[in-house]
Amino acid sequence: MGSIEMKILIKGAGDLATGIASRLYGAGHQIMMTDIAVPLTVRRLVAFSRAVYEGEAIVEDMTARLAKNQEEAEEIMEQGDIPVIVDPKAECIQWFQPDVIVDAILAKKNMGTRRTDAPYVIGLGPGFTAGKDVHAVIETMRGETLADIIYDGQPIPNTGIPGYVGGYALERLIRASAAGRMEPKAQIGDVVRKGQLLALTGGKPVYSQLDGVIRGMLQEGVQVKKGLKIGDVDPRKDKKLCYLISDKANEIGSSVVKTVEARLSDKDYAMILLAAGKSSRYGNNKLLEKLDGGQMFEHTLRKMRAFPLCTQVVVTRFEEIENAAKTQGMLVVQNTEPDLGIAHSLKLGLKRALDENPGLKGAMFIVCDQPGLTAGTFARMLEM
Repeated sequence: MGSIEMKILIKGAGDLATGIASRLYGAGHQIMMTDIAVPLTVRRLVAFSRAVYEGEAIVEDMTARLAKNQEEAEEIMEQGDIPVIVDPKAECIQWFQPDVIVDAILAKKNMGTRRTDAPYVIGLGPGFTAGKDVHAVIETMRGETLADIIYDGQPIPNTGIPGYVGGYALERLIRASAAGRMEPKAQIGDVVRKGQLLALTGGKPVYSQLDGVIRGMLQEGVQVKKGLKIGDVDPRKDKKLCYLISDKANEIGSSVVKTVEARLSDKDYAMILLAAGKSSRYGNNKLLEKLDGGQMFEHTLRKMRAFPLCTQVVVTRFEEIENAAKTQGMLVVQNTEPDLGIAHSLKLGLKRALDENPGLKGAMFIVCDQPGLTAGTFARMLEM
């Protein structure tokens, strides 16, 4: 699947975003990244954000270069490198027309990314809801669920506490003691001791809280706010880790590649929702019954949003369901003869899907009265 080249825009060019770029670039896709005018990436030696103020950044086997406009960005991509463009609002979407957008800004809130910005949109970490503002979310919290792909709902909320590394969490962070100019007194790769002076911020000293190696440190001269994360001490004292993309970034990047390439293959498949039943044993139309703040049918429609590249067909005879499906851009077939049984709905749905995409390799039929089915279940079925 990696031989099919896609245009992928990564919003943000920090160390996690760079890990994602590495995996997607290695899979043969065309990458462009955006960032702000003054990046505040701590692990800057393994981040393409460095290209914004140095003009170029080399991380492992990749090179990123600053692009000032569309012409320069396209030239950099033609040369096989990755352009980084200062574009906080991602206005480049208009001319780049990406197949996929990955929001890797890690602002702990959505800064304006919409599910309609590209055929497939992915968000990293807290602030996104899969099925609402993005198609999928990647879990960024360290632990057993790190890099999980979420197709419906939200990731673990932001706790404000970093994951444990070498037995330490908050102690690893180097924070500004005052607002003002950043003046490093130690460099990335330096081995430091607890209590050692690491930097001045606004003229006030910042000391290490543990023994270790400086894995990240902001560049000299940037203006910082009091309490801002300006560096990171790694208690494992392994210098080579300062110059390599982290295991966390690689794991998240692998999940991005997995969901991107799995969803690309969705173009060959149809999802057909069967929602025309008489509900004779139930007594009335159960599909319109209230359930967890919505109607039963709405739960399944929401979960189908994670698969925008599938041909999506809804077979129904109910106006409420028809209108909701059309609002989501789904194809609708009316079944005016429910007495003919579910086989009739199957035929109607499959015919409409094949009319839309004659090259279909398969179809998934979904019943509408099983709201407990998850988008993750749909994903696993499509990936089989």
